[in-house]
Amino acid sequence: MASKNVETVRAAHESWNRRDFDATVSAMTENVSYSDHARNLQLKSRDEFKDWVIAWAKAFSDGKITGPRYIDAGDTVIAEFTAEGTNDGPFGSFAPSGRRMSLAFCEIFKFDASGRIISGGVYYDQFTLLTQLGQTQPRAAAG
Repeated sequence: MASKNVETVRAAHESWNRRDFDATVSAMTENVSYSDHARNLQLKSRDEFKDWVIAWAKAFSDGKITGPRYIDAGDTVIAEFTAEGTNDGPFGSFAPSGRRMSLAFCEIFKFDASGRIISGGVYYDQFTLLTQLGQTQPRAAAG
């Protein structure tokens, strides 16, 4: 049986898939700290995090979190999943490409004693993402 913290992260991911962004952030403290390490973004509040997840949904309107695996580490939960979707909206400074992406993500959340998310971060390969979207070219193999 999964812990309450694992269920909290699972519920947040499922609510993102449904585009229920209020539910996505409902277990976060107001001053949650979250890092998008690939893009070097530091989010410092629940509202900033909500804006960030909405921006992902606008960039990939059919985007889904698929194949999640959750690791319970007490007051920390690690989530590994694949994000999939079609880039049909702006992604940062990039115009929509109409291309699909399928990319592995690793997300880590830290909880307080009352089961609220106080911090977190996400790791993913931005180069592979931008290559899949046609925004950059793959590197040539070393010879």
